[in-house]
Amino acid sequence: MTPELQKQHEDMVAYEMIKNLKDIYEGQARQERYEISKALFQCKMSEGAQVGAHVIKMMGYIQTLEKLGFALNNELAIDVILQSLPDSFNQFVLNFNMNEINKTLS
Repeated sequence: MTPELQKQHEDMVAYEMIKNLKDIYEGQARQERYEISKALFQCKMSEGAQVGAHVIKMMGYIQTLEKLGFALNNELAIDVILQSLPDSFNQFVLNFNMNEINKTLS
């Protein structure tokens, strides 16, 4: 906690301090969640780009959302990544979905 923030809260009881900090930072977290989810849902891999780098980038967005308290379940996260692939991956996506083995995000 910064010295200024400490001084601002020195006369408060724990509940008041937590409530005040939540009020201060909740708006920032909401804005960050919006920006990250927007980037995730609009992310599209360009034809010829490296799949590994693209998936790692999307996994980073997903992990950041989880840290912000907005976790996507595993199946939805996989669906979002598959939908971000270009049309040249249609056969791969079809095979992936037909194979009913439980899959992890990685």
